[in-house]
Amino acid sequence: MEHTYAVIMAGGGGTRLWPISRKERPKQLLPLLGQETLFQSTVTRLKNMFPYERILVVTVEEQAREMRLQAPEIPEENYIIEPAPRGTASVVGLAAAVLHKRDPEARMAILPSDHFIRNRDLFHYLLNAAFDVAENGYLVTLGITPTQPSTAYGYIQQGEPLNGEYKYPAYNVKRFVEKPDELTAQKLLHTGDHSWNSGMFIWRADTILGEVDKQMPELGAALKKIAAAWDTDQQNAILDENWHTLKTETVDYGIMEHAERVAVLPAGGLGWSDVGMWSSLFEVLLPDMNGNISTNSSLHLAHETYNTLVYGGNGDRLIVTIGVENMVIVDGGDVVMICKTDHAQKVKDVVGHLKKHNQEKYL
Repeated sequence: MEHTYAVIMAGGGGTRLWPISRKERPKQLLPLLGQETLFQSTVTRLKNMFPYERILVVTVEEQAREMRLQAPEIPEENYIIEPAPRGTASVVGLAAAVLHKRDPEARMAILPSDHFIRNRDLFHYLLNAAFDVAENGYLVTLGITPTQPSTAYGYIQQGEPLNGEYKYPAYNVKRFVEKPDELTAQKLLHTGDHSWNSGMFIWRADTILGEVDKQMPELGAALKKIAAAWDTDQQNAILDENWHTLKTETVDYGIMEHAERVAVLPAGGLGWSDVGMWSSLFEVLLPDMNGNISTNSSLHLAHETYNTLVYGGNGDRLIVTIGVENMVIVDGGDVVMICKTDHAQKVKDVVGHLKKHNQEKYL
């Protein structure tokens, strides 16, 4: 495992967890599920498999300062700062270019900073298995075994098993499916050969860089210039000069959907959640006998209340719910947000409304 690295993607905004997740303190920097922040939990999950010097973080400058405080064990030079958001394809490419310059034999796991994974032992086993597959030139992704017909995730359809002997079942990817509507999601679930797209990828650095050159040549050309200047006095100037000309694109659409050698490992039993919206907390936090979750139960008086999440509060404000069912109530101090549980995805629409109407103070 000498040439294996973990790359944490940590620049997102987490708008669907507004009003707790804000521009200055996005969800990965918050202790949403316990004492550790989601970013710290990600680092903790990796440290028994990767030494700190082989954990890298790609983020933006305004978040990097807090991340260095939260995970001071990660070396300063392993924080890679993107000058501006340009999508996950550019993030992945930059990390691969930097790693390949440091270690031409580098193999890398791309991991979001804001996921929850309950079964760490299985997670480590899956990563080791994925590295074995990646060694044969595959772009590997972990596909989460669906538990419901969710419309919140993209899907991956598995094809035939890979040729060769691997320690865990691995399949060719037949196709990627964009986030579906409810009816389509139900059909995908019933086929039995679709996984949720976890956003976790494993590959050799040279393999992904070759795909970037083939499918996104402008990005590939920029990365070559950036890599040549990396760790020199010209690093930041060359990075800025080339970065701002890049188009914004996701790694899924820009690379994965059109690559030929793509493999998926179906990952059931991980206890995974992307903590993507408030209703996700019902998957990872323990409810009471009435199905309620309260982050401060001493300040929540629940009367005839069922399957309801009450989150936040200023430490001395009592929240009382009467005759409430299937609701999400979030107290963000200057904002109180209330919605039905099955409307939690629409929080991002509210954030868009606030941006459009110049109500930045609430963001």
